[in-house]
Amino acid sequence: MFPLPDITLFPHTFLPLHIFEARYRALVADILARDRRLCIAQLEPGYEATYAGKPAVRGVAGAGEVVKWERLPSGRYNILVKGDVRVRIEGEHPSDTLYRMAIGRRLEEFESRDDVSAARARVAAGCRRVLALLKRPSDLLDATLAEDQSAGAVADRVAAAVIPEPSTRQRLLETLDVGARLGLLADALDALVNELERRSGA
Repeated sequence: MFPLPDITLFPHTFLPLHIFEARYRALVADILARDRRLCIAQLEPGYEATYAGKPAVRGVAGAGEVVKWERLPSGRYNILVKGDVRVRIEGEHPSDTLYRMAIGRRLEEFESRDDVSAARARVAAGCRRVLALLKRPSDLLDATLAEDQSAGAVADRVAAAVIPEPSTRQRLLETLDVGARLGLLADALDALVNELERRSGA
């Protein structure tokens, strides 16, 4: 398990990481020698006082596979993790390793009974407004929002690409109902648009 203060690994996404702490260099070396599986958990607020030990982590985390890696001459690593599942952290394995080992249970998302097309449209509109305010190309997220993708994949990919606030990202990770997740994401995009407009004086 790799606990981090403000990083969220969503399914359907790729996450690049630079690994420099000795305990996490050991973690990467071990998983590369095994199955390349990695769980990334967000630290609970107030972690700073116990960061060198075992600070509390959020109950739901993202897990995936290290699909690319580079070991640097310094012993550090650059890795790319492909997220594929949500897991509930149910405990930790006693271990004599430098790093922590979690016991996780896979969580499955589920489709809402209600039609999610309106929520998907709100998410797409929110993305367009964010891109316009940031003066980025209007088609930058077209592949992310493509209609041939599942609603869950759209929600996860937009959250990973656009939403900056760690606690909001964690709520989105924890929301297994796809329709509810789209609604939360649309609300978060509206809040981000309001903040960007406030900063720009629009």
